[in-house]
Amino acid sequence: MAEKPDTRTATIEERQALIMPRYKVLLHNDDVNSMEHVMKALRQVFKFSEEECARIMIEAHNNGIALCTVEPLEQAELHRDQLVSFSLVATIEPE
Repeated sequence: MAEKPDTRTATIEERQALIMPRYKVLLHNDDVNSMEHVMKALRQVFKFSEEECARIMIEAHNNGIALCTVEPLEQAELHRDQLVSFSLVATIEPE
Protein backbone atom coordinates (compact mmCIF):
# COMPACT_ATOMS: atom_id res chain seq x y z
CA MET A 1 0.00 0.00 0.00
CA ALA A 2 1.45 3.36 -1.04
CA GLU A 3 1.85 6.10 1.54
CA LYS A 4 -0.25 9.20 1.14
CA PRO A 5 1.77 12.32 0.36
CA ASP A 6 1.78 15.05 3.00
CA THR A 7 -0.91 17.43 1.86
CA ARG A 8 -0.15 20.02 4.53
CA THR A 9 0.83 23.33 2.99
CA ALA A 10 3.47 25.35 4.82
CA THR A 11 2.48 28.88 5.69
CA ILE A 12 4.47 31.77 4.32
CA GLU A 13 5.97 32.36 7.78
CA GLU A 14 7.05 28.70 8.05
CA ARG A 15 8.68 28.79 4.61
CA GLN A 16 10.45 32.07 5.38
CA ALA A 17 11.72 30.70 8.70
CA LEU A 18 13.33 27.81 6.84
CA ILE A 19 14.95 30.14 4.33
CA MET A 20 15.68 33.10 6.61
CA PRO A 21 16.44 32.27 10.25
CA ARG A 22 14.97 34.81 12.64
CA TYR A 23 16.73 36.79 15.37
CA LYS A 24 15.55 38.49 18.54
CA VAL A 25 16.35 42.17 18.97
CA LEU A 26 16.91 42.71 22.69
CA LEU A 27 17.01 46.00 24.58
CA HIS A 28 19.10 45.99 27.76
CA ASN A 29 18.54 48.23 30.75
CA ASP A 30 21.15 50.87 31.49
CA ASP A 31 21.56 53.52 34.15
CA VAL A 32 22.46 56.28 31.68
CA ASN A 33 19.48 56.99 29.42
CA SER A 34 16.23 58.54 30.55
CA MET A 35 12.93 56.77 30.03
CA GLU A 36 11.91 59.52 27.62
CA HIS A 37 15.04 58.98 25.54
CA VAL A 38 14.42 55.21 25.36
CA MET A 39 10.80 55.77 24.34
CA LYS A 40 11.85 58.21 21.60
CA ALA A 41 14.45 55.77 20.26
CA LEU A 42 11.99 52.87 20.18
CA ARG A 43 9.39 55.01 18.39
CA GLN A 44 11.88 56.15 15.75
CA VAL A 45 13.52 52.77 15.16
CA PHE A 46 10.49 50.47 15.21
CA LYS A 47 7.56 52.86 14.65
CA PHE A 48 5.83 51.15 17.58
CA SER A 49 2.90 52.76 19.37
CA GLU A 50 3.64 54.76 22.48
CA GLU A 51 2.04 52.00 24.57
CA GLU A 52 4.27 49.30 23.03
CA CYS A 53 7.38 51.44 23.55
CA ALA A 54 6.43 51.99 27.18
CA ARG A 55 5.87 48.25 27.68
CA ILE A 56 9.30 47.39 26.24
CA MET A 57 11.05 50.14 28.19
CA ILE A 58 9.45 49.09 31.51
CA GLU A 59 10.22 45.42 30.85
CA ALA A 60 13.89 46.26 30.24
CA HIS A 61 13.93 48.45 33.35
CA ASN A 62 12.34 45.79 35.57
CA ASN A 63 13.99 42.65 34.14
CA GLY A 64 17.25 43.98 32.76
CA ILE A 65 16.32 43.00 29.20
CA ALA A 66 13.30 43.17 26.89
CA LEU A 67 12.39 41.63 23.56
CA CYS A 68 11.69 44.29 20.95
CA THR A 69 10.99 42.13 17.90
CA VAL A 70 11.95 38.95 16.03
CA GLU A 71 13.02 39.28 12.41
CA PRO A 72 15.53 38.17 9.75
CA LEU A 73 19.21 38.74 10.54
CA GLU A 74 19.81 41.75 8.31
CA GLN A 75 16.81 43.63 9.70
CA ALA A 76 17.74 42.64 13.26
CA GLU A 77 21.29 43.93 12.75
CA LEU A 78 19.99 47.20 11.36
CA HIS A 79 17.58 47.73 14.27
CA ARG A 80 20.26 46.83 16.83
CA ASP A 81 22.66 49.30 15.22
CA GLN A 82 19.98 52.00 15.16
CA LEU A 83 19.29 51.50 18.89
CA VAL A 84 23.03 51.63 19.60
CA SER A 85 23.22 54.91 17.65
CA PHE A 86 20.82 56.32 20.28
CA SER A 87 23.37 55.25 22.96
CA LEU A 88 21.18 52.34 24.03
CA VAL A 89 22.46 48.85 24.79
CA ALA A 90 20.97 46.36 22.32
CA THR A 91 21.91 42.89 21.13
CA ILE A 92 20.59 40.24 18.79
CA GLU A 93 20.44 36.48 19.23
CA PRO A 94 18.95 33.58 17.27
CA GLU A 95 15.31 32.80 17.96
